[in-house]
Formats: sequence, structure tokens, C-alpha cells
Amino acid sequence: MRVVWALLCLCTIPLLGCSLATNSENQPAPAPVAITPAATPLHGIVHGGQQPIIAASVYLFAVNNTGYGQPSASLLLDTSATTGDTTEDSGGRYYVTTNATGGFTIAAGDYSCGQSGPQQVYLYAVGGNPQVNGTPNSAAGLMAVLGQCVDNAFSSLTGPVQMDEVTTIATAYALAGYATDATDISGSGTALAATGMANAAAGAANLASITTGLALVTTPAGNGTAPQLKTDTLANALAACINSSGPGSGACTTLFTSAMNGATEPSDTATAAINIAHNPATGIPALYGLSTPSAPFQPSLSVQPNDWTLAITYTGAGLGTTEDLAVDGSGNIWVTNYTLNSISELSPAGAAMSPSTGYTGGGLDLPFDIAIDLAGNAWVSDIVNPGRISEFSPSGTALSPSTGYTGGGLEYPWGIAVDGSGDVWAASCSNNSLNKFNSEGMPISSSTGYTGGGLSCPEPIAIDGSGNVWAGNGGGILSKTGPSGNPISPSPNPFDPSGGYSGGGLQDAGFLAIDASGDAWASDYFGNHSDRIAEFSSSGAALSPSGGFTGGGLNESYGIAVDGLGNVWVTNEQGSSISEFSPSGTALSPANDGYFLPSGTPGAVAVDGSGNVWVATGTSGVTEFVGLGSPVVTPLAAGVKNNTLGTRP
Repeated sequence: MRVVWALLCLCTIPLLGCSLATNSENQPAPAPVAITPAATPLHGIVHGGQQPIIAASVYLFAVNNTGYGQPSASLLLDTSATTGDTTEDSGGRYYVTTNATGGFTIAAGDYSCGQSGPQQVYLYAVGGNPQVNGTPNSAAGLMAVLGQCVDNAFSSLTGPVQMDEVTTIATAYALAGYATDATDISGSGTALAATGMANAAAGAANLASITTGLALVTTPAGNGTAPQLKTDTLANALAACINSSGPGSGACTTLFTSAMNGATEPSDTATAAINIAHNPATGIPALYGLSTPSAPFQPSLSVQPNDWTLAITYTGAGLGTTEDLAVDGSGNIWVTNYTLNSISELSPAGAAMSPSTGYTGGGLDLPFDIAIDLAGNAWVSDIVNPGRISEFSPSGTALSPSTGYTGGGLEYPWGIAVDGSGDVWAASCSNNSLNKFNSEGMPISSSTGYTGGGLSCPEPIAIDGSGNVWAGNGGGILSKTGPSGNPISPSPNPFDPSGGYSGGGLQDAGFLAIDASGDAWASDYFGNHSDRIAEFSSSGAALSPSGGFTGGGLNESYGIAVDGLGNVWVTNEQGSSISEFSPSGTALSPANDGYFLPSGTPGAVAVDGSGNVWVATGTSGVTEFVGLGSPVVTPLAAGVKNNTLGTRP
């Protein structure tokens, strides 16, 4: 494709979450917050393998926003003095119980949500009698996302909820970036985290319908192909345990030993689903074997899959030969269409935001790389001569003139990035320079650009938390340039004719990414030898071995990105897959193949604020791997400005 997330804390009111602040003599306790019960009842049915589950305990939870690794916020109220609808468990949380037909009602006075701000709400049902063996099954755990609650109202809830194994899989994957288990799902209280959690919860609707309990073939917006067969197969694996004699059954034993969190087995099927989402390369044969042709959810896979990732491919929005992509602060996905001279925009849920022709104008001509600034504007490099870059507003309006922004030494610019001050950097291969523009598109660098430090046909660039610009040059050389354009890496000299930083197995950098430590990661785009990635310290020392980091399905590595836990994601052009590595360079994806794309040839990769991994897939459009990564600060310019690259929001 290359063109040339425990600590538990006790809260008096679970709805309010857990405060990390303590009272002192000089700080009086805050006044109590009045809780207003909801005005609308919630109804639903709990199914196990499409059979109603009797006497299951149904909880109403919200994703906690007081920090990662915290318990979910319980939203059901104590009604013992009034209706007696809710029952208290040993942990001080309340639940309602399903009736003889699996139905449940959470009355208007039984819960309260979204009064202190929007909350992302889900249902969790545990235990009950699935009516298969006549006995309760404590291993039965099911979930369903209700969506965002504001002032006791759910904007996206239109009818009774059908909870089953399919909605459980959808919930587990959509909220995987925030989940430890089914009752411990949380994120931080930052505005960016709130956006990511809202987008993640909304994303469950792309996999399953909570009004039917069925896996989707097409996303609600109509332009995404959902992984129905794999979703049904995973749902069948959960159903095998739920429709059994309980935790000691063969089906539950197989499920739980194949869906572990490290050395810990899950205790119910909902947590098993979360563990599978976290570890999609494990338990492949065993989990597939639990889904038989007579299993309740069909159609399902007829061939054992390579992995348990759930990927959605989106088209429309003017997507053409997609090359690069970037995520803005709202979670929207911006994509360059190399052969169509346009860029496209998708919502966090993959819905088309740009027209069928994409966004055009502003001097776009062979758009390659793309970056988002702190105002949400999209900046694009155009591989033309004389060089130009283009700018578009958050709504897609061209802000640059018809000739683009020029000058500053631009010649055939490739990589583009935005620093924490809002200045825009580009890399010009043909004149071995870096080029800098202010937020108005005026050149800051001279007519020859910034040179030195080993710059030699620089193509990919990335900016670290100190504002230094890293560039990948031909011959496996990385260069580092200061915020003012001063070279930091060595310039060529008699002892090192190439200059720059080298080693670590790097032969030709395809893309660059910076982690939370300021280390630079490079994909190695070097033909048949590109089965490796390389890491360099912030001072330029090679941290990867002489053969690079290998395995995980690397095969002509290209795009590269770092998520909020420091894991590294790489696309493989020849393998039509993506690979995952730990922060120490250990391969986490399947050794031979990585994680398969549904279709297309992968280009660039990016991780959003919900933990979804997005890949440009050429003429196939854009693919989203739901909940595969960890939420990360977006856009990258915000990570640069606040020195929070490769961290969770």
C-alpha cells in the first residue's frame, strides 16, 4: 500500500461512584445529593440459549467514571420501605428477579441514573434456572447495553430488552477497554474519557440488537458489514455453559478454561465473554467446538476461525483507495482516499459523515497522510510537486486555498503531524527536509526546510511529548529534530556517514509511533525482510534486538500505532492482518497470521478513545476491530501537548 484497564471503595450512594477525596477539619463534607427516581419503567426478558431464565438476578449498572479498575456503579434503589421490588445482595447492591417467563420489570421508582451527568448503562443478569436441567445455574451471566442515561432518560431505548448470549458478546466487546469483569467496568472522569465511554457503549448496537437479541449482519447506519457468524459462534459457546448443569459441567469447564484472565478462570459466562474479548488469540479450537450445528444461534461459523476478534468493515462516505487514517477528539475517523483526491469522515459508530464524493478541494491532489489538530481540523499531505498540504474544518470545509498551503521547503511531502502548539510538520523526501507551518498554513521553516540530523528522504514522521519530530529515512535511519527545527540526532560524519539513529533491526521505516516513555516504534517496510518492528529509546538507542521484534504474524509490516496501555499495533500488507505486541516487544497476536481482516489490504492503523482499532483497507474501505485495544488519548496532537501519548484518557 505504500505508494513511492481492583480496588473497591464503599460509597453511601452507589450512583455517585467512589470519591478519592477525603474530608478534613478545613474541608466540610459536601451536602447530600438528592436522588430522584426515574419516571419510566424498564422491561425485558432474560434468555439462555433462547430459553427464558427463571429467578435470575438482574442488576442495573453504569460504567464507573472515578477511575480505571473500579466497580461498576449500581443504579437500583432500596425499595424495601415502599414497593419491595428490589433485593439487596451481600455487597450492598440491589437487583430485581425474573419471573416464570424470564421477564423482569425495573419500575420507575426502582432506579435513578444520569442526574450528575451522562452515564453509560448496562444490564447484568446472573444465576437463575435456564429450564434445561431443572436446576439453577450460577454460571449463567448475561449483559446488554442500554446506552446513555441523562436525567433518568435513555435516548436510544425504544422497547423491552431481550438479554441473551448475543447481547452479552456485543456488550463484552464494546466495553472491553474498560472492563475487568462483568461487575467492574470503569474509566476516568476526564471529558475525553467520557466521550470514549459513550462511543464504546453506543458501539454495541453495531453488533447486536437489544430489541431482538440477534446478531446483526449490517450496522444500523447501513454502511457496515457486521461479523454475524462469529458473534453467533461465540454466543453459542456461552449458551453451551448456560444450558448445562452448572459450573462443574463439561461445557462450563471448557468455556472457563478457554477464557481465562491470566491464571484466573471466570465464574460466569458474561465475564468469560469479556476475557475472550481481551484475549482473542486463545481458546480457538475449544470455544469453536462448543458451537454445534444444532446450537441456538444460527447461522454460525462452519470453519474454525483464526482468532476471536470481531471486525466491522465500513464503506460509503466517499471511501476509495484508503491509505491513512486519524482519530479526532470526538472519536470521528478521518481517512485519505489516495486515488480519489479526497478525504472521508466516519462517525465513531462508522456512519458516513462525509458525502458520497468525500471532502474535496483545498488543493487536495494525491492525499497520503492525515493528522488532526487540537481544534479538530484535518491536515493532509499531498504527494505532488511543488509540494502542498491541505486543511479541512471539522465539518469538512476546505480551509486551505485551491493550491493548498505551500512553501517552507515542501517538495513531495509524505508524513504529516501536528505538535502541541498547533503547528503542522511535514516531511519532504525529495529535498531531505522537514517543513513547519503555523495553524494558519503559513510556512515557518525556510525555503530549504529543516535539514541535518541524518535526514535523507524522510517519509513517516511522529512527534513526541517534548515536541521533538522523529522521521524515518531510507536505509533504516531515524532522525530527531527539535521543536525549533534544530537537529538532535547525529549528522553524517566520517565515523557515521549516514548520521541519525540506526540498529534494532530497522531497514526501512514505514510508519512511526511514540509511546508514553517517548520511545519511537517503527514498522519495517522492507519487502521480504519486513517481518519485524523496531524500537528506539527517547535518546535514540536501539531497544529492539538486531533482528527487530518478530512474530505475531508480521508480514510486510506497514502501519503502526500505540494504544493506551502501550501495546503496539501493526498492519501486515502481505498477511492481510494486524499484529499486536506488548510494550516490551512480545508478540501477543497469533504467531503465523496475526488477527485477520475480513477483507482488503491494510494500510495505516489507529486506535480510538474507546479502544477500537481502525485500519485503512484499500478499496474495501475501513475496518474496525471492536474493543481490541485500550482507549488512548486522541487526537495525537492532544497527547503531544499534554505529554500523554500512549496513555488512557
